[in-house]
Amino acid sequence: MLHGSKTWPVRTENEVALQQAEMKMVRRMCGFTVKDRVPSRVERLGLPVGDIILVLQQNRLRVLRKGDNNRMKKCIEYGVEVGRPRGRPKRTRTEVVQKDCQARKLMLWIVVDGGSR
Repeated sequence: MLHGSKTWPVRTENEVALQQAEMKMVRRMCGFTVKDRVPSRVERLGLPVGDIILVLQQNRLRVLRKGDNNRMKKCIEYGVEVGRPRGRPKRTRTEVVQKDCQARKLMLWIVVDGGSR
């Protein structure tokens, strides 16, 4: 379900959809239904499953720890100049990683232009 999540610039509605899908799977594994009205924290007690949003953050931040000559890190930092469409710009991966670092109170060492430390 999280394959390739290191490079996703996830939006809020995508996070909500992932959480809903995850809880649906957890309920099915535990044998509960929505009608049982069991709180999600109780459903998770029997399973070694963490919150999917925290796992997404860990996957995105894991790339930052890689060496400077790692292929995935180079591909993520590579900038492509294209014309901008009308409207609000889409969130970039760098913005999402900066938000993750702020949530975990970490310092970010990425230069926005695609450079490294």
